[in-house]
Amino acid sequence: QVQVVESGGGLVQPGGSLRLSCSASGNIRTIDAMGWYRQVPGKEREFVASISMGVITNYADSVKGRFTISRDNAKNTVYLQMNGLKPEDTAVYYCKVDATLPWGTVLRGTWGPGTQVTVSS
Repeated sequence: QVQVVESGGGLVQPGGSLRLSCSASGNIRTIDAMGWYRQVPGKEREFVASISMGVITNYADSVKGRFTISRDNAKNTVYLQMNGLKPEDTAVYYCKVDATLPWGTVLRGTWGPGTQVTVSS
């Protein structure tokens, strides 16, 4: 009922920047929150940043001051601007969407397939 797709990953040198995008589509009344997580092989998926409909943002300590999350409510899209990238930021980045459907059902935790970010010289 809700589809999520990420884009914008790639290979970047240390200190470089990337901007990830995540769009949600489907039979959606409102997007309640959108967030970014990341995962490396052999480790659990970890929280990176989130933004609520009221534009309240939260960040993992490891990315504060370097990453900025923002959203375009009209497009049901969230962005993650990543500056000052470090090799330890290398991971698959996933977008998670919490939405309310037209009939009032709250659907939490719809994930996209992920986009690879590699930081290497």
